[in-house]
Amino acid sequence: MSNPMKNFTLSRNAFGQLCLKTEAGQFYEQVLPVRAFPISLPGECIAIVDRDGQELVWLDDLNQVSADNLIIIKEELANREFMPVLMKISEVSSFATPSTWTVETSRGATQFVLKGEEDIRRISKDTYLISDNHGVQYLIENIQLLDKHSRRLLDRFL
Repeated sequence: MSNPMKNFTLSRNAFGQLCLKTEAGQFYEQVLPVRAFPISLPGECIAIVDRDGQELVWLDDLNQVSADNLIIIKEELANREFMPVLMKISEVSSFATPSTWTVETSRGATQFVLKGEEDIRRISKDTYLISDNHGVQYLIENIQLLDKHSRRLLDRFL
């Protein structure tokens, strides 16, 4: 059941685990913020769940929390979510899968192996998510903003 409670305090215990204290004084260890829509609404629809996945707090918008809680939530999400933005496709080893892709991302240049075309998922009209053979996901925020060469290479797999 969703709890719209906004008066809570987040902290870290001696082991660095995220903890939640409610307005009523209840204390939960090993809580996690979870985005319902990490790509389309990254600052909205966030749940704070306990270690069993039970929802403790629902946030319609991150602006609903105190500045201290906001810092902790953003740090925790950044530590857990690794999704480089793909900015350029320099080369693909083959147009048949599996193929090795050489790309430029928001985190620098890298290579990854695309196992199959099904690992390229359309999220919206111009947004795509590519999963490599290790489960790392690369986000293409807007396919229209890729250079012509990158779009041509990507089109061969769509």
